[in-house]
Amino acid sequence: MSKLVIVESPTKAKTIKGFLGKDYVVESSFGHVRDLPKSKLGVDTENNFEPVYEVPAKAKKQVTKLKKLAKDAEVVYFASDEDREGEAISWHLEKLLNVDKKKQKRIVFHEITKTAIMEALENPRDLDINLFHAQEARRILDRLVGYKLSPLLWKKVTRGLSAGRVQSVAVRLIVEREAERRKFKAEEYWTVEGEASKDKSPKFDIALHKETDKVLKKFDIDETKAKKAQKDIKANKLIVTDVKATEHKKAPLAPFTTSTLQQDAHRRFGYSAKQIMMLAQQLYEGIKLGSKGSHGLITYMRTDSLNLSDSFKSAAEEYVTDKLGSEYIVKGGRVFKKKTKHSQEAHEAIRPTEITNDPESVKEYLDPKQLKIYTLIWQRAVASQMAEAVTETTSVAIDSQNTDWTLKAVGTVTKFAGWKAIYKNNGDENELPEVAKDDILNLDTLEAIQHFTTPPARYSEAGLVKAMEALGIGRPSTYAPTISTIITRQYVTKEEKRLAPTEIGEIVNKLLMEHFHDIVSYDFTAQMEDDLDEIAEGKKEWQPIISDFYKPFEKNLMQKEKELDKKKITETATDEKCDKCKNDMVIKLGRFGKFMACTNYPECKNTKPIGDDGKPEEVEKIDEPCPTCGKDMVAKTGRFGKFIACSDYPKCKTTKSKDQGTGVKCGLCDDGEMVTKRSKRGKIFYGCNQYPKCEHLLWGKPTGKNCPDCKKLLYQANKSTVKCEDCDYTEKIAPAKQTEE
Repeated sequence: MSKLVIVESPTKAKTIKGFLGKDYVVESSFGHVRDLPKSKLGVDTENNFEPVYEVPAKAKKQVTKLKKLAKDAEVVYFASDEDREGEAISWHLEKLLNVDKKKQKRIVFHEITKTAIMEALENPRDLDINLFHAQEARRILDRLVGYKLSPLLWKKVTRGLSAGRVQSVAVRLIVEREAERRKFKAEEYWTVEGEASKDKSPKFDIALHKETDKVLKKFDIDETKAKKAQKDIKANKLIVTDVKATEHKKAPLAPFTTSTLQQDAHRRFGYSAKQIMMLAQQLYEGIKLGSKGSHGLITYMRTDSLNLSDSFKSAAEEYVTDKLGSEYIVKGGRVFKKKTKHSQEAHEAIRPTEITNDPESVKEYLDPKQLKIYTLIWQRAVASQMAEAVTETTSVAIDSQNTDWTLKAVGTVTKFAGWKAIYKNNGDENELPEVAKDDILNLDTLEAIQHFTTPPARYSEAGLVKAMEALGIGRPSTYAPTISTIITRQYVTKEEKRLAPTEIGEIVNKLLMEHFHDIVSYDFTAQMEDDLDEIAEGKKEWQPIISDFYKPFEKNLMQKEKELDKKKITETATDEKCDKCKNDMVIKLGRFGKFMACTNYPECKNTKPIGDDGKPEEVEKIDEPCPTCGKDMVAKTGRFGKFIACSDYPKCKTTKSKDQGTGVKCGLCDDGEMVTKRSKRGKIFYGCNQYPKCEHLLWGKPTGKNCPDCKKLLYQANKSTVKCEDCDYTEKIAPAKQTEE
């Protein structure tokens, strides 16, 4: 008789199968095998919140197969991930397969290597009922919120909406950041900046720093003072009055957790949280390394632990000593401590399973995106065990003779790379030439520059993950699906890779804030996460926690069903009269935003688009006939902005996209212009307006400049990088300064 090992993923099954002999059958459950039903609540709120589980249609065939294999097996090993979701999968498998307790075992591992798998088989454990109850409590809680509150939103706002315990708080963060941006008033300030040099040495940056020994702060310089300083300094000599060098030591960053991996990978590569986790999952489950077979390259990627195994620390010490020298390593390894109260999911940070699988040795087996994520994880984990980087910061005070002005130059030089020899952060060093007190400098350029303060930046995906983690909202496994959900459900849209609320998102948030404050309360949501952690640790029972939430929630829900008036929430009176029937027009809320409609609906179906000021926009006629019926085409606004539609809608439903020009000539054909377009999924790209005759497209905004090497178009790859569309040319640019997220 064979031994059956059940994991969640077919890729994972394939990798593990390569480590075990013919006595083992390794099979996948293809994820969850039981869940709450889609068509009904599935929770008995009158009977201690007893859940009703069923096998989804897509899982039935595989469950039948697993039942047959389990019946014939000598031993059944439940080998799903060691987190709440994984424990739930194993628990449901146990119930469905009805395996004799004596022949079932639970095994766990944090990396998919032969050593880890064999060790797990030698050290099985029982199912952890507390971990399962924590997952069950979260699932029931989210079901109660979603299935009870969503119908209310359908009735009182518009159809197709949904509410969620974590997603609604994420939307609140984005809405509140947008409110800060709207309240923001730009303030003017000036700087005086330029370049100086000593003899024939390279130029270096200088900036106005003091006036008569008083340090000038951000708003101390106005236009008059800036231009006076510029004029005075240009007319006089520059002399070095002081040179100070200060040594700084910087310890390496901790190895990656789920959150910090998502933040760093997004910042460097622009990948979404969902994409980052998908790539990490592939690296975890196994990559075929040629004749070596499939191997998991990283440890489990859903974790908030900062621990690293002693074996990895020893391997890192040996590797770094061999490659760089003993001065680059910390003997005995570094230990990082988690600041949050609970560190759950996996027992280690994300690290490579084998340090000798460095990026160079495995790059031929990985696609470019997998390689980027693996390189980042490998470098961060190894660097975390290395010596401090030593830098020297030199500050140079420069007097403008015969004036009241003092300028300053600051440069940083690496004296010892330490961990930076492996893991480099973005940011160039400004290296200064050798200068000494009383040196005379050349003034090469000097400008008086006007600036305006900028509003708080919208959240990037990385910034939102960071904010959620700081507030204790969500856990490692929830960040990526939460962000994906709020974008998919159109509460949030992406603009220039940052998250902005839609009108529907703002209205739903306002309703929840005013009438269901607990659902969007930061403190309440964080406390609920702590309660779930304590359930997982066996410190609390799950039913009382659900009951304490649900009873007041249900009472409030019933009250709001009666009190809330859809018209008050979604309609705003106007002074406009319908130009068809002369009745009043009101501003209404639709799935794609606000519009003006006749109050005599459904007898009169007249509608008008409205602008940002709430006033009706004149229908913009397009100088082309409808290709279907020949009537005029007009510009309209929909889910993804402006589009063109037949004026005889709804009789004729012909539509086409309206492209926003960039002013950049197409680099492929002679006639076209690169215009902003959206894919079917709403992703922005830039294509030639002569499509389909010309199929030229870019996934980044064209700059209007050409590559100095091959003359093709340059495009904005991210906020600090411009790339050529055709060759390897890359150019770093100074990103616009944003406030901290």
